[in-house]
Amino acid sequence: MTVQENIAGFKTAAGDGALRLAMQRSGRLTEDTLGLLHAIGLEFESYGQRLFSHCRNFPLSILYGRDDDIPDYVDRGTVDLGIVGRNLIHEEGVGVEEVLALGFGYCALIVAVLRDSPVQSPDELLEARIATSYPNSARRFFESLGGKPEIITISGSVEVAPSLGLADAVVELTATGSSLLLNDLRPIHQILESEAVLVANRVSLADPAKKANIDRLLMRINAVRAAKRFRYVMMNAPAARLEEIRAVIPGLKSPTVVPLADPGWVAVHTAIEESTFWESVERLRAAGATEILVSPLEKMLL
Repeated sequence: MTVQENIAGFKTAAGDGALRLAMQRSGRLTEDTLGLLHAIGLEFESYGQRLFSHCRNFPLSILYGRDDDIPDYVDRGTVDLGIVGRNLIHEEGVGVEEVLALGFGYCALIVAVLRDSPVQSPDELLEARIATSYPNSARRFFESLGGKPEIITISGSVEVAPSLGLADAVVELTATGSSLLLNDLRPIHQILESEAVLVANRVSLADPAKKANIDRLLMRINAVRAAKRFRYVMMNAPAARLEEIRAVIPGLKSPTVVPLADPGWVAVHTAIEESTFWESVERLRAAGATEILVSPLEKMLL
């Protein structure tokens, strides 16, 4: 199939409620995005230099593009949905709807200065030189403080600008802060917390057929995300101490209790949140639970 045929197929793939989704072709969100789409049961090809894929088992086509193009694709209706960092939606200022935060690609847009700089607050930089690869976000932030700094747009290696004397401060994205440390910078303010988000075109959301398929996708994504938050736990417990066990693990509504052959014992099945797992297990053991078995969950429909 030629590129032209692929493009034509992609353009016509949105009939009868079918969806088009844009994702990063290559970058920090790509692997997690592909993992999520496969985890929710979508079957498609993503190898090589593909520009488009069509799902074999869901009315969805995928466009692989540059991350900074995705907000505009969604805003213009080239695609119905996009998976992109919130920072880029903020930067482009487009009129799209954030449908769901996806729980990966965490980072922050920050203001940073040289470690030995006397500057402690962005209010001291209102007329300064600011180097950034996010000029719109930087300009809007300082304008909100009443400032009009000189915005110096740099596409790469923004962190070196203060050391080279090109700027007094930077506005840049950071995930771990390691790049700031390497360039002798310290953060003084966080403008925005960011993560990967699913965004939608507002016209698409108003289309009943497309909205129905968007809701189907959201159900799948939420099921996969919920499963990551919980562990399935099975245990044996003395029937006489069941109320103590229930107090530790109320479950999503209540635990499942099954009588065992021994009339003095029951089997208890429940889901425990990962964030409190070890504390809950310690309390369960103290309450008399034994033979505690733990299994991961693949999907959880709440």
